[in-house]
Amino acid sequence: MAFLWNKNLETGNILIDQQHKQLIDAINSLLQACSEGKGRAEIAKTTKFLYDYTQKHFRDEENLQRQYRYPDYPNHIRYHQEFEKTVQELAMQLQKEGPTIALVGRINTAVGGWLLSHIQREDVKVVAHIKAQQNK
Repeated sequence: MAFLWNKNLETGNILIDQQHKQLIDAINSLLQACSEGKGRAEIAKTTKFLYDYTQKHFRDEENLQRQYRYPDYPNHIRYHQEFEKTVQELAMQLQKEGPTIALVGRINTAVGGWLLSHIQREDVKVVAHIKAQQNK
């Protein structure tokens, strides 16, 4: 199942939205590679990109939160750390077992589903806070 970018995922922050689009593209690429039975090397490469890009995105987002003194910063960081751990675990499982149907389903839920939910619940609050601080 491919994840599609839509207006409900827009935070209004150009940097964050561009990075979210890249993450969704990376998740879709991983799901596509798994569904096509691509070799483990291809899947490992895609998973590594997803993990690396997630880390970059989270650091950028966390820098903005510190800059604008986001009040829920400690919790937001915890969400990011939990997600990074999940992606790492999935990458190790993919490397060991290959793209099993169960694992592809877990990627879909634990990575794609988590990201969409996080954007719509948490990241929109961060951007609203930043906008409020900028308008002071």
